Amino acid sequence: MRTNYYSLMRTILAVVLFGMAASATFGQNNDTKENTAKSTTTLHEVATDSHEGVTIGVDPWTTESRYKEKFPKNSPFSKGIVAIHLRFRNDTDQGLRVTLPKVRLLVQVEESRQELVPLTADDVADTMTLKNNGKDPTARRTPLPIPVPTVKAGRDSKWTSVRDACADAGIPTSILAAHSTVEGLMYFDLRGEIDLLQNAHLYIPNIASMADNQPLSYFDVALGHDSTN
Repeated sequence: MRTNYYSLMRTILAVVLFGMAASATFGQNNDTKENTAKSTTTLHEVATDSHEGVTIGVDPWTTESRYKEKFPKNSPFSKGIVAIHLRFRNDTDQGLRVTLPKVRLLVQVEESRQELVPLTADDVADTMTLKNNGKDPTARRTPLPIPVPTVKAGRDSKWTSVRDACADAGIPTSILAAHSTVEGLMYFDLRGEIDLLQNAHLYIPNIASMADNQPLSYFDVALGHDSTN
């Protein structure tokens, strides 16, 4: 009788241990799948180009939810402006300078490729708060006049708030120190035509060494993201 009892207990213990091992393996598999999914999502959302010790990551913000943290009250996206998050990583031993105003968003409109210049924080605020700002997204923008002490008509406290939010979220500096990372937003007026990003490229020339002004090869990052992401 006692022999039967111990045999039964050993059987129960074996079943319990087997169940615990199976549960742990299942949990590890789930964690691996979740981590793989997260990694795949990240790679899918951020397009990159890398050479000569510099890596540039490009992430277009194509849904309203992406803007909530930086723009809780007034989102550029609501006015057809798309923010593109850029991340510059300099793995070289020298400082670099990037000429940010030379960056271009290349979009395909029918049979022609057009270049969109980045908007300044002032441009974004004008588009969002001033009237009669409807512009062709494929038209080249001319630089705004040099600011003067007087306030432009319509540039009120709301305009200032939008401008400051855009500036705060923007790329903070054009200098890439050795072994450092700089990141922030650039803005492009697509007038809500998000589909233009499906075949768009971000062209980034004019990155040069601060020591001898020697330029790096240009960067050309293919976006190619579905507008629903």
